[in-house]
Amino acid sequence: MKKLRWLLEFTYPSLGSRPITAITAQELLLMLRKMENRGRYETAKRLRSTCSQVFRYGIATARAERDAAADLRGALIAAKPTHRAAITTPNEAGALLRAIEGFEGHASTHAALRLLPHVFVRPGELRFAEWSDIDFDKAVWTIPPHKTKMRRVHNVPLSVQALDILSSIETDSGLSSYIFPSLRSAKRPMSENTINAALRRLGYAQDEMTGHGFRAMAATLLNEMGLWHADAIERQLAHTDNNAVRRAYTRGEYWDERVRMMQHWSDYLDGLRNSNKVVKGAFAKAGRKAG
Repeated sequence: MKKLRWLLEFTYPSLGSRPITAITAQELLLMLRKMENRGRYETAKRLRSTCSQVFRYGIATARAERDAAADLRGALIAAKPTHRAAITTPNEAGALLRAIEGFEGHASTHAALRLLPHVFVRPGELRFAEWSDIDFDKAVWTIPPHKTKMRRVHNVPLSVQALDILSSIETDSGLSSYIFPSLRSAKRPMSENTINAALRRLGYAQDEMTGHGFRAMAATLLNEMGLWHADAIERQLAHTDNNAVRRAYTRGEYWDERVRMMQHWSDYLDGLRNSNKVVKGAFAKAGRKAG
């Protein structure tokens, strides 16, 4: 209840002092329209969902009789999907990888740029990566739920190349738990603009390539190979199936295939970078298990 009242007071003060049973769907809509008027459509959608959770809790504890937020389903403006710029052809990918090798900025930024194509996680997951998340013996990066977009644990098989990049990073764990700490404070992760700024420095405009674009690059080229199950690729991208039954059925599957796929992907990137001269890496042990 306190959470809903705080939200109401912050965005629509006159509602904050009202009993929850007196708040109507129309009043909630006025509050959410304030968010929409600022162009924050996803925020408005999440806020409606949060209000709905509070109302449902109120019903369960006999403090409310109905969920007024439920009446607003379909009433809010749907956010247009964001199409982030990405390089998706082998020749352009090879040129990008060669440009990254020649990056002359800070060593930590260079390492992050080199690692991102091999793991193609979301930039935020890379920023908040900590040494405690990496199991070098099992060659797995375990991203805990609170660091992922979908709030589910995500395991990333680490290729030989990815492990080499991580091992090359000079760090003092006593100063920072982050693999890529901020240049200003070791207690904070690198800035969210660091990767994109580095790409701009390499000559790639905002409409050509972004940090998030490495995901689209991997998804496109891996699918074009025709070697991997589409679901294995989707699971490696940490995409969630909207079908709950199918999601439950596929839980935990494709791990061994993902291990092989990620090593093959790193070898493929080496080939693109080195003018199709593939540097073979040892395949990770097929017997490794993770969720």
